[in-house]
Amino acid sequence: MTKRDLVVRISQETGLVQQQVLEIVQKTLDYISEAVARGQTVELRNFGVFEVKVRKPRVGRNPNAPAKDVRIPPRAVVKFKPGKEMRDEVIKLTPKEPLPA
Repeated sequence: MTKRDLVVRISQETGLVQQQVLEIVQKTLDYISEAVARGQTVELRNFGVFEVKVRKPRVGRNPNAPAKDVRIPPRAVVKFKPGKEMRDEVIKLTPKEPLPA
């Protein structure tokens, strides 16, 4: 689903003009991005939580020169933890494996 798909669907369900819906959706995403960029946690009930985590420094390997170690510095990343309702719906997509005989 794209932002455009979301706008069209909301517009059809609410009767609002697509341009208005686009502005609202875009503002919502902008505010979420701004808050996360400031290091704040954004919690949307029944949807999920966006938060900033700092990855530890580590040593990596260059596949083209495996003998050489590459130091990877710590860095901040955005993590998303889905809410219970979303987790429950997504888990239903798990393929059913046949039991071994």
